[in-house]
Amino acid sequence: MKGLMRSRRMRGAAALALATGLAGVALFLGPAGIPAAPPEKPAPGQKLPPIFMPIVAQDSLIRPGETHFASLRQITFAGENAEAYWSPDGKSLVMQSTRDSYPCDQIFLHELEAQRSLVSLVSTGTGRTTCSYYLTPTTILFSSTHLASSQCPPPPDRAKGYVWAAYGEYDIFVRDLKTGKLSQLTDSPGYDAEATVSTDGKSIVFTSTRDGDLDVYTMEADGKNVKRVTSELGYDGGPFFSPDGQWICYRAYHPTEEAAAADYKELLSRFLLRPGQLNLWVMKSDGSGKRQVTDLPGASFAPYFTPDGKRLIFSSNHEDPRGRNFNLYLVNLDGTGLETVTTEVTFDGFPMFSPDGRYLAFSSNRGAAKPGDTNVFVAEWK
Repeated sequence: MKGLMRSRRMRGAAALALATGLAGVALFLGPAGIPAAPPEKPAPGQKLPPIFMPIVAQDSLIRPGETHFASLRQITFAGENAEAYWSPDGKSLVMQSTRDSYPCDQIFLHELEAQRSLVSLVSTGTGRTTCSYYLTPTTILFSSTHLASSQCPPPPDRAKGYVWAAYGEYDIFVRDLKTGKLSQLTDSPGYDAEATVSTDGKSIVFTSTRDGDLDVYTMEADGKNVKRVTSELGYDGGPFFSPDGQWICYRAYHPTEEAAAADYKELLSRFLLRPGQLNLWVMKSDGSGKRQVTDLPGASFAPYFTPDGKRLIFSSNHEDPRGRNFNLYLVNLDGTGLETVTTEVTFDGFPMFSPDGRYLAFSSNRGAAKPGDTNVFVAEWK
């Protein structure tokens, strides 16, 4: 649901061969120096063994004008990779990915080292998953459809144009990395997803259709005390807390014309959303003080607070609203000071600063071997 992109493939073998030749890097390799895929999907209760993947310096992929990037590293090279979010200690990334023998998104953990990452499966390997995030240093939450079916849900019907699927089978789960235990946090009918966590680990913010619309809710870390914090007609979602936990940023589409509202409601009745028009909002964590930050054409999404909490970094196609060229931008919370961060001619999205503010993780089509390939990168921020 957080994604505006799908369909990515394998990066070329040359960079991988370079990485695997680095001294002291022990990798499980397949043909042509490509990291070997894990075994086929595990049987119920069987844990998928972790593998190593290279981390490759890619400063040559820093584009002209990307003055905030001091260096750039590529973290993934295979499958569809997006929404990579940092662990509280800044040493790992958890992300959703379609890779290897999995026909739709699963959740993978990348424990980062200097020149490689240890990769392991967090989700069950069945159904479709989305929106993973660290709840504590040893637990990860994510949404999954696996209780409804072990199969991938059908892709959205795009007979009426490009739409997102807000699968009603999504519920939120928590995986304990130490014990392997999987716990269910939500079980309401409809869509529960897009969950993220306050920096103190006490509160979760997420998107749900439990009251008939796509709205933002908060709850305690154990799933109790659920509160609805948006109520406007339309989509409110993709929320994140500010560093101090006092504010929430999110993306929204609120149709004002009768025809647009009718179209939104009809699509929602089929758990679909048309994401062509999205802007950024902020509100206090209790839902008060709502205000619109951006008023841009096209779709602005994936907002995240800067480490000082004074600005948002986000992805947008506002420079070409009918196109698929998304770049990263900074903006003050009052909507002033719009600044371009990336100048890639394809897609950059899902930015998140590391806890210490030194690095920015994001997903990008840059350097792809095939059009549409998307991988995770980490930029040193300056």
